[in-house]
Amino acid sequence: MKPVKKILVLNGPNLNLLGLREPGIYGSETLEGINAALLSLAGELSCEVDFLQSNSEGALVDAIQQASGRVDGIIINPAAYTHTSVAIRDAIAAVGLPVIEVHLSNVYKREEFRHKSLIAPVAVGQIAGLGADGYLLALRGMVSYLNRA
Repeated sequence: MKPVKKILVLNGPNLNLLGLREPGIYGSETLEGINAALLSLAGELSCEVDFLQSNSEGALVDAIQQASGRVDGIIINPAAYTHTSVAIRDAIAAVGLPVIEVHLSNVYKREEFRHKSLIAPVAVGQIAGLGADGYLLALRGMVSYLNRA
């Protein structure tokens, strides 16, 4: 029997405001709703998911570092830190875990400064612009990736 895959889902700044914050860009789904859908899908995929949302760059770096040896992969929506955080990028590179980057909006259709991701070069994949469904696709993709590894 295969060991159960464990996935850490990290959400960066302001994602705690989903459902209230600019629904025209980010949709009406709350972070709690997204997490509930991920828990349901995790049951179907026979994997475990843990969640952390933080507005603090340091807390996200700590979570990535502490994930090593504890989880098999990370799904991250670094939010605004996507474009600015060398620290998050370096933590991901240091732990060597597979990472899938998720964005609710299509960042490439938005302001120019959002077009550059510091995370993408150290991620196995990136999903952008599919709203809350992007998280579900990321979980399916991560489990598939881990089962091939």
